[in-house]
Amino acid sequence: MCVENQIHLLDELQNLLEKHLRLARQGNVGDIKTISRQAELIEKIVSEGVFESDEFENRKERLQKLYRELNIALAAQKGDVAEKLEQVRKGRKIVGAYRRNI
Repeated sequence: MCVENQIHLLDELQNLLEKHLRLARQGNVGDIKTISRQAELIEKIVSEGVFESDEFENRKERLQKLYRELNIALAAQKGDVAEKLEQVRKGRKIVGAYRRNI
């Protein structure tokens, strides 16, 4: 694979990660639907040995940083969702108690 194609693959993966990160930070976790496309890109990049080249070391580090940031953002969203779910459960219990006592 020529260097231009490798750069294109890395650019595409970086764009996907940045988009996912933006969506996660906005709380739109449900909109992250392109995970399969991301997996295809990663598989192609690995199979082509793109990261084995020293030429792409900076890009590799940048992509790793984006993955870490995305994981943090998704973990934060997971915490928010768990908190909201707990609030809904408490609300349902309260409504149930009212129904039983009326």
